[in-house]
Amino acid sequence: MAIPIPGQAVRGSKTGKPIMALFDLLGRTWCLGIIWQLRESPATFRELQLRCEDISPTLLNSRLKELAALGLVIKTPYGYDLSQHAQLLADHIKPMAAWSQTWADLLLKGTRDV
Repeated sequence: MAIPIPGQAVRGSKTGKPIMALFDLLGRTWCLGIIWQLRESPATFRELQLRCEDISPTLLNSRLKELAALGLVIKTPYGYDLSQHAQLLADHIKPMAAWSQTWADLLLKGTRDV
């Protein structure tokens, strides 16, 4: 599967609208999880593997290469980290954590609509 690039056909968009390329990327196994795990601090490969619930080294390596090729992950002396632009993405995703917790609580209570 090719790396989703804005302007090229991606899942859900023949024209590759940037938002659709982003959703295609984030929908890939562990891409969003890696960004989420790196949002607070850099991590070595092994530490990131543990943070990602023991993701296979092969899959982690593939995803890190893809995210690096897209300018979202960088390698530092401290391990892997988010680029400045990816940190902005993480900052936009972060509020969804609180929303999702509220949603989960509502579902657990049996409330579907509030």
